[in-house]
Amino acid sequence: MERVTFPNKPADPFTDEVKIRVGEYFATRKLSTKANFSMVLKTIILLTVTFGSYGLILSGMFPPLAMLGLAVLMGVGVAGIGFGIAHDAQHGAYSSKPWVNKMLGLAFDMLGANGYMWRLTHNVIHHTYTNVHGLDEDLEVSPLIRLSPQAEWKPYHRFQHLYVLFLYSLSTLSWLVLKDIKYFAQRDLGPYKNAKHPVISLVGMIAGKLFYVGWAIVIPLLVLPIPWWQFAIGFLVMHLTAGLILGVIFQLAHVVEETEHPIPDAGGNIDQAWMLHEMATTANFDCDSKFLCWYLGGLNFQVEHHLFSKVCSVHYPTISPIVREVAHKYGVPYNAHRTVFTALGSHLRTLKKLGNPARVTSPAPGATSLHA
Repeated sequence: MERVTFPNKPADPFTDEVKIRVGEYFATRKLSTKANFSMVLKTIILLTVTFGSYGLILSGMFPPLAMLGLAVLMGVGVAGIGFGIAHDAQHGAYSSKPWVNKMLGLAFDMLGANGYMWRLTHNVIHHTYTNVHGLDEDLEVSPLIRLSPQAEWKPYHRFQHLYVLFLYSLSTLSWLVLKDIKYFAQRDLGPYKNAKHPVISLVGMIAGKLFYVGWAIVIPLLVLPIPWWQFAIGFLVMHLTAGLILGVIFQLAHVVEETEHPIPDAGGNIDQAWMLHEMATTANFDCDSKFLCWYLGGLNFQVEHHLFSKVCSVHYPTISPIVREVAHKYGVPYNAHRTVFTALGSHLRTLKKLGNPARVTSPAPGATSLHA
């Protein structure tokens, strides 16, 4: 394993205080850090929207345009399950009971992704080495997209801000047929060199994808009284909807103008404590939107999620003022965009800058931000 380390010294004042303050918030109110009733209700609603749409499609009772609308609604539901159910469960944040997290985490596999590989690449690698080029796999979504100033530049990256939304819309299809298989096959994965995975995990990945193909493709083709090409259009629309939502939301957290891209020194050392590293590399957006807070499973509160990933996302809006106050007290950056649209604009401007090699360089060890 390639070692990149954070300072091995007593915690900085920000880290000490933010942990104590957030801990006191739950303790004084006698609140669990896990899911509450509203989280359970959201789980039921998202599953009903997704598989209710699926059931209505299978009924074949609706005209083509209405079926297409149901495919869009199903795509919205699929993205919501990823945000609002599986993500918390895979982090062990949904419940204090491991079996509950495991069962709800299977939603990833049910939707064609692989929970084991997600936990490795996201929970372990991304959450530890956020925005560190060569280690954070979330910066390697496609060779067509340059997400780090240290990544190799290609001439077509000049136009990435123009075509990136289309590529994001393909993200769930890529996840289904390519991403997990690529990760299992590649020799190096983030910091892990010559990575080896349990055979049972490989078998689980194959079984999960076959299960998805069965319920999402085979059964509709057998049941629906429509030509295969009409089904293919609906299936594609569902994935384009889910893919665009998922692809955009995950990038707004780390690849925007304010976030940094730290560079380890020759010894593999990052020059700031881990929590400070997360504050510098992460951004929130649209934290006042009640709908987005509900639908995105707290992913618009990425700062709080990266600091307290074992806390259920339903609590992020209430601990956010604590984190912000402590950050301001110690002069620690607290990156946040007012709306999802300002965050998206910042992301696209960042991609435009990363597409122009004259604007972005790869400096000596330290940190790179993409301010104009």
